[in-house]
This record gives sequence, C-alpha cells and structure tokens, in this order.
Amino acid sequence: MQGSKATGGNTAKSGNAVSPSANSTMAELLSSGYQIKAAVPNGGKFVVFMQKDQSAYACEFSSLTDTRCGSLN
Repeated sequence: MQGSKATGGNTAKSGNAVSPSANSTMAELLSSGYQIKAAVPNGGKFVVFMQKDQSAYACEFSSLTDTRCGSLN
C-alpha cells in the first residue's frame, strides 16, 4: 500500500465522481459511496475497513492526518 493523506484527497469537479484506484484516500472512498464497516486497533495504529458492493478497502491510520489505504480485492 502506498501512503496517502486523509485530508488531501482529490475532489470531484463538475459533478463527476472520483473513481477509487488501488491506492485511494479515505476522502475519495467516502465521496465514492464507500461505508466504514469496522475499525480495529493495531498496536499504536487503527485499521478502518470500508466497503461498497463487492469492493473493499483497508485504511491504516498512524495519526489523524496520515493514512494509507489499499484495495483488498
């Protein structure tokens, strides 16, 4: 998974939805309709699992603004 910032997501312009890629920001995933399904502690970090239909992502939080999100499928 490649690092990304939770607050630095791409925004949709002209009403077009942002399509999530293998490495997306949490803001992109939320704007694309993904829902948070679970959050679990992992040492000093949290892992948040997001899902939309048959697609799933995991986002690892090392701080409030520093996250890494990657596709699970």
